[in-house]
Amino acid sequence: MTPATPSPRPPGRPRTGIDAEVFAATLSTVHELGYARATVVRIAAAAGIAKTTIYRRWPSKGALIVDCLLDVFGPVPLEEGAGRAELMSSTIRWIVAKVGEPGVGDAFAGVFSDAVSDPALREILSARLQDPYRIALQDALDEPTNRVLFFIDVVVGTLLHRMGMTGEPMADADVDALVEMVLSHFADGAGAT
Repeated sequence: MTPATPSPRPPGRPRTGIDAEVFAATLSTVHELGYARATVVRIAAAAGIAKTTIYRRWPSKGALIVDCLLDVFGPVPLEEGAGRAELMSSTIRWIVAKVGEPGVGDAFAGVFSDAVSDPALREILSARLQDPYRIALQDALDEPTNRVLFFIDVVVGTLLHRMGMTGEPMADADVDALVEMVLSHFADGAGAT
């Protein structure tokens, strides 16, 4: 009898790639069914994994959505040497483009809505999603926290409101108007305190 050759990898699904599969399944499920109907059970089924695999990585649907959004957005694409107006304009257009991707706007709006009545999720959103972008923008724009938070509120709040009211991302002409309005207040440091 020949001894069994050891398996080249441990049994079970390889860990690398699972997050990407879950994130893709999350966005496609949210896109197809809407945020409220995109349950962890349905996301797991779409990813071809057990729901326990998701719950081992994320304690809740909200935490999963936040990590999914972090994966989609990645770091803020700040061009070195760009002026204030260019940095702010490109940041706004980058956020608009990301929110317009299938499932992203729905996921973003849904998790924010859930956070209104869930302090733990609000903390996750603040610490994991908002703070890294706020800090990057503060450093790039040399602005105090309150001004950068207001910039984020105006831009993201406007986009989420549009998604909530129409189910559609903002039209290009409206994006241009948003950029112009925001720049008129922020680009030259007007109103800094």
